[in-house]
Amino acid sequence: MEELPPQLKHMVAQYQQAQQHAQALASQRQQLELLRLETQKALEALEKAPQDAAVYRSVGPLLLRVNREELKKELEEERETLELRVKTLERQEERVTERLRELQQKLEEALKTRKPEA
Repeated sequence: MEELPPQLKHMVAQYQQAQQHAQALASQRQQLELLRLETQKALEALEKAPQDAAVYRSVGPLLLRVNREELKKELEEERETLELRVKTLERQEERVTERLRELQQKLEEALKTRKPEA
């Protein structure tokens, strides 16, 4: 197989980097989605629990009794923060995906127009 010109090699490297970046963003988004879901479930459980039930928060290996309303406020803020971070990652994923499409088109064009060497 013939050697690719440096410009084409550079485009391939850019494409591979963009793919890796897209995969990393998707992984981060999935992790944040799981955290958001856990937070949402905790909020739902807190709502279902009797008002006079003792509420605890895990702090490392300890469980500490906490104020119900403060915990609810913290969990709501955490959920909102996670939602914003997920949306940010989604936008970044969209930009990287568009960049991948552009690079793929350029690579395909460059390979089509290359003349086979004799």
